[in-house]
Amino acid sequence: MWTDERVAQFTTDLQQQLTLERQRRAGDLGRAAEVNVYVATPRPSPVMVWTPAQTSAFLARAASHRLFALYRLIALRGLRRGEGAGLRWRDVDLDAGSSGVHWQITQLGWETIQGKPKTDASDRVIALDADTVAVLRAHRRSQAAERLAAGEAWADSGFVFTDKSGQPLHPQHISDQFYRLAYEAELPPVRLHDLRHGAASLMLAAGVDLRVVQETLGHVSSTFTRDTYTSVYPEVARAAAESTAALIEPRPPTFARPG
Repeated sequence: MWTDERVAQFTTDLQQQLTLERQRRAGDLGRAAEVNVYVATPRPSPVMVWTPAQTSAFLARAASHRLFALYRLIALRGLRRGEGAGLRWRDVDLDAGSSGVHWQITQLGWETIQGKPKTDASDRVIALDADTVAVLRAHRRSQAAERLAAGEAWADSGFVFTDKSGQPLHPQHISDQFYRLAYEAELPPVRLHDLRHGAASLMLAAGVDLRVVQETLGHVSSTFTRDTYTSVYPEVARAAAESTAALIEPRPPTFARPG
């Protein structure tokens, strides 16, 4: 978990790395180079999870990006990158507030591969909250405007997330844009896949039943879900401690002791 102490240390390390890179290049860095240094700066663990406040800050920064709906789905519903890239409009039912996850676009080397999710459990239907439905409706309107602007050059691929000509997105593009947004939001780095870890932790912290979390993430068993997603937000842990202690707070006796 990116605690305040870890963020402070990372910020110091990042500034040192940026200074060294500027000295090496004898000048200012471009934004792309800064993001590369940001991603390459060591972090406490290869897998790091944002707090709810940090996730909110990221989504606030991403709100104006054309892929905002995709990042919201990953952050709140735990889609894998390939599942988000492979989401198709025919599998989305905004009126019912649900979406099928029946297709994916994965990366092998630089080449992309389309196909069904790798397991039966990964082929699933997920529920969508009202705000995410609204975001997807807005995304569909924006995509319609891009289609009109592209004219005959538009590729009617049927994917929810495409480039401005309608072609499916390369998975690496999704990751690259994610890192740029996280850097611009002045957040400590996490991998795009770590947003999926964060979504699991958010659901568990919100009291969602483990079985529901398992099915939402597309895991084969709830045991794997439980054993993998063990991050506990400090404020949730403190609240649990207070709630437990409250059960045994001293109270006036309900009977009088014999004299």
